[in-house]
Order: sequence, then structure tokens, then C-alpha cells
Amino acid sequence: MPVLGLGHDVVDVAAFAEQLALPGSRMRALFSVRETRQAAARAAVKHDGEAVHLAAKWAGKEAVLKAWCEAVGEGLLPYTIDDFPWSGIEILDDAHGRPHVALRADVARALHGSVRVSEETASEKAMPALRWHVSLTHDAGIASAVALLES
Repeated sequence: MPVLGLGHDVVDVAAFAEQLALPGSRMRALFSVRETRQAAARAAVKHDGEAVHLAAKWAGKEAVLKAWCEAVGEGLLPYTIDDFPWSGIEILDDAHGRPHVALRADVARALHGSVRVSEETASEKAMPALRWHVSLTHDAGIASAVALLES
């Protein structure tokens, strides 16, 4: 399967936690309800605070954006940085704790409409199958993520 895009991001957890705690901060609105619930649940189990888990998810979202930009190539991303649908790109854990990318339907359509796909994998009748891979980690006050998009 051809790799269309690769993204990586690193987040300073302490600085991220400060942004979350600022009065009037809109940082929480950049996450879906499912993401914030999962982060709170994981923090309760691990006794390490919600911010570290949200920081890892934020790094995942940024890595997805970077991989998407690479996949678009010379084309235009369907969003600007000011209207990017952050909460429509979810970094969620499955039942085994493995992270995955879940796109809201409108975001998935925008992704399919914007990426370059080789003629062998494109079909006139169906959108090409696109698959995300994401890996998250955090240690020593740093959260990091890598995202890969393949067709």
C-alpha cells in the first residue's frame, strides 16, 4: 500500500496544561467529547493527570494534519489553519488501548477529495481506501505522535 503522507509532532505537556487551564481558553473545544472522556478515564487509572493524555492526543491531531498536508502535495488543503476541524479529527483508543484516527463524515469526505492518489488505486465508482496509522507516547514532560496515511 502506498504511503501518501507522514506527520510527526511533539508537545510540551506543562505548557499544554497551562493553556488548558487558562480562563477562557478554547483548547478543550478542539477535542471531541469522546476524546476528553477517554483522557479523563485514562488519567484516573494511571493517576497522572488529564493534560498528559490530551497533550498526546493533540500531538496526534497535529501529526494527522502534517500527514494530510504531505498527501495533498501541490494541491490545496480544504481548510485553513483558522477553520481546521480539530474536533472532527479524533484520536481515540480502542478496547485494548491502541490509538486510532476517527474522522467525522464531512472531514473524511474532504480528505478523500483533497489527496492525490495514483491512477492504479483510484476508481471512478468508489473513493480509494485510505488508512491511518498513529502512534502516541509521552515521557518526561513531552508528548509525541506519528501519523501515517496510506492508500
